[in-house]
Amino acid sequence: MAVIRSVNGIKPKWGDNCFIADNATLTGDVVMGDDCSIWFNAVIRGDVHYIRIGNNVNIQDGVIIHCTYRKAPVNIGNHVSIAHGAIIHGCTLHDNVLVGMGAIIMDGAIIERNSVVAAGALISKDTVVKTGSVYAGVPAKQIKEVDIDLLEGEIHRIANNYNMYASWYDNENEETDEQ
Repeated sequence: MAVIRSVNGIKPKWGDNCFIADNATLTGDVVMGDDCSIWFNAVIRGDVHYIRIGNNVNIQDGVIIHCTYRKAPVNIGNHVSIAHGAIIHGCTLHDNVLVGMGAIIMDGAIIERNSVVAAGALISKDTVVKTGSVYAGVPAKQIKEVDIDLLEGEIHRIANNYNMYASWYDNENEETDEQ
């Protein structure tokens, strides 16, 4: 069963049709919308500030989402995919964002809508990734703009496919559906 822990009396909450893997961890002030999936070994730690997650968000295996005490919360929009092993820390991801495997996004960064953070990229503190941009590298810089093929073929496709993948799993741990 997933680890769901309250912190200072605040317990994570989520909407309808969410998949939370057996060994995922959610703690504290975490509020998640509908049709989300939290995959194996993901940690969403709302202990030192709040974490808000929209609808149709997939947080893949080994992702860590955390904040900075009293300073930098996490806000994630709708239709967002955060790939395996990424670190999301005290930042904002707008709608239709794809974060690649192993990417790191630091405090105060803002990833505007319809954007991609490439695998392994490091988005430095307070960086703003403008709408429709692809950022890559360490530190990350804009390498191109998002075209319709990338928007539809990757950003939207991945966000939508993760609901299908979640539906393949048996719902043996009914407790994770209770809040």
